[in-house]
Amino acid sequence: MKYQVKVDGKNFEVEVEKIDGGLSSLQPGNLTPAAPVNQAAPAAKPQPAPQAPAQPAPAAKQEAAPAPAAGAGDIVAPMPGKVLKLSVADGAQVNAGDTVLVLEAMKMENEISATSSGTIKFNVKAGETVDTDAVLATIG
Repeated sequence: MKYQVKVDGKNFEVEVEKIDGGLSSLQPGNLTPAAPVNQAAPAAKPQPAPQAPAQPAPAAKQEAAPAPAAGAGDIVAPMPGKVLKLSVADGAQVNAGDTVLVLEAMKMENEISATSSGTIKFNVKAGETVDTDAVLATIG
């Protein structure tokens, strides 16, 4: 079987063959380096890497948005999703770190915790879809 392997930015073509000799057949004298494969392909791959710094700009935009929208006792949605269930009743006493609701995002259930201790007032219901940074509940 032939494989292409990239080591330290250089591509090598490697041929692998199953042998019956076991570990004893892996002697340094039996190993030979493979000739490098066409060097033009690796030059094309490093070029997309400079595009990666462009992605943090939207992340910075997302980080700036929650500050004005959320108050000190607000619980905000960390991602868009669907509220699966409320873990405590509206008006209940909660402690910081208690799970207050479950948010489904990308087919995963995420437990959302209370940010502080106090009485919780929900702004959402089970089954409701929310956007990132939506205020899910307020603790007063």
